[in-house]
Amino acid sequence: MMFQVENYKGTREENYELVIKQLQALIADEPNFIANLSNASALLNVFLKEINWVGFYLTEGESMLVLGPFQGLPACVRIPFGRGVCGTAAANAKTELVADVHAFPGHIACDAASQSEIVVPMVKDGKVIGVLDIDSPIKDRFDEVDRTYLEKFVEVLLAN
Repeated sequence: MMFQVENYKGTREENYELVIKQLQALIADEPNFIANLSNASALLNVFLKEINWVGFYLTEGESMLVLGPFQGLPACVRIPFGRGVCGTAAANAKTELVADVHAFPGHIACDAASQSEIVVPMVKDGKVIGVLDIDSPIKDRFDEVDRTYLEKFVEVLLAN
């Protein structure tokens, strides 16, 4: 299965469906969660345009996110639940779609180039076990299509 950007030639929805199928193929026979998160972040890094960071933060204890597999510049290592976009998504167990991170109360600027962000919580057995975090150097980069399909992407990842 080829993962080059030029393979995504359909509508945004069709391309997201393809990347979800590619994720399923990548993780089908691999039980190691960290390995699967690593490949998932690499896959999204190839697939998504106009992003500068994609990766995962994993829950440690009851209320702390710790950096997990990612693609991009070095990042913040620990984020408390309720702080910044990632911590807010984790605390509320709800996707945060932020058009302008500088207008988000308590935004944590790990990369000064980031202008917009989407964070999808990973919920398993009713508990937030981490978040998928994607940053873009462009304001208003993410929309409802991204939200819908990235939530599906996370569901597939957690179903394995």
